[in-house]
Amino acid sequence: MNMSDFKELLARIYEDKTPKTADLAKALAISGKEELHDLFAFADRVRRNFCGDGILLRGIVEFSNFCTKQCFYCGLNKANLKIKRYRMDKDEILDSVKFLAEKNIKTVVLQSGDDPGVDISWLKDIIRKIKSEFDIAVTLSIGERSFEDYQALREAGADRYLLKIETSNESLYDAIHENMSFKRRLRCLDYLRKLKFQVGSGNIIGLPSQTLEMIAQDIIFFKERELDMIGIGPFIPHNDSRFSGQKKGEVVLTLKAIALTRIVTKYAHIPATTALGSLDKDYRLEGLECGANVLMPNFTPQPLRKLYEIYPGKRCVDEPVGECNFCMANMVNSLNRFIDYSRGDSLLTDKEEKNV
Repeated sequence: MNMSDFKELLARIYEDKTPKTADLAKALAISGKEELHDLFAFADRVRRNFCGDGILLRGIVEFSNFCTKQCFYCGLNKANLKIKRYRMDKDEILDSVKFLAEKNIKTVVLQSGDDPGVDISWLKDIIRKIKSEFDIAVTLSIGERSFEDYQALREAGADRYLLKIETSNESLYDAIHENMSFKRRLRCLDYLRKLKFQVGSGNIIGLPSQTLEMIAQDIIFFKERELDMIGIGPFIPHNDSRFSGQKKGEVVLTLKAIALTRIVTKYAHIPATTALGSLDKDYRLEGLECGANVLMPNFTPQPLRKLYEIYPGKRCVDEPVGECNFCMANMVNSLNRFIDYSRGDSLLTDKEEKNV
């Protein structure tokens, strides 16, 4: 494809209310340096125009690594008998939240495996305590729950919910999970939207048997769902999962997916994920240069942080709590951007068309 045709392709993807799968797949297939430069630069301009130059911080607290699910790539899968399981107690969680709030971070992400041992009443009390003591947003990422559970958590004050779809292709979804329902996953996302959570989802790039067309359909799925947050990371199979030994996802393809997701969704908050920083080097900087606008420092206390091992080689598991703030500040400064210490609520409530 010559550069003129490629620029026309990007413009069409940007302008179409529903981009075509073939157009997105064609853009995902590019490999030339000049094309990649233009794609990433275009996505960066879209990010600047719709989200600004601020980089939001979301402080993660991984409070339980128990999980009843059997995802074939994840180290928390229920069949992994080698992992030491843990649940933080209420005081441990609140201490972690206090610490991140003292660092001026305005969002806490309370994350766990799909753990039925997490009692909803217990979690409601924690949310209420956080909301009464700290001026921060609460994001939950605790897996599939009933409508009633989600409603109780929303009424307790939870602002946002992250439930990754991993792939929008039902056949591929079934091939990477055991005894899990794609339709139930979609139903949970519907529940969250109905309850007026700010809703996040996302996918994994490089899954076995995944095609460029499937990734293109994921991007369309993100657009149609009008997601407030979208997490895109490379496939990194855990050694104690069924996909152990499978090839990792490609960095460049992951970056292309981030860039195209930014171009299509425009307003969504997109993190440079920890997974992107956990490959042969830290690629989060590149993620921020091609459309991402969020970083996620980890405030899980030691030594528990090492035990929340979704994938091997996870970044920053050994450093003291809060230490990654300095690393992230340096990263942001190198881009001539700034850390945005606001809550960073959804931008979709005040959309307007802008020129790129």
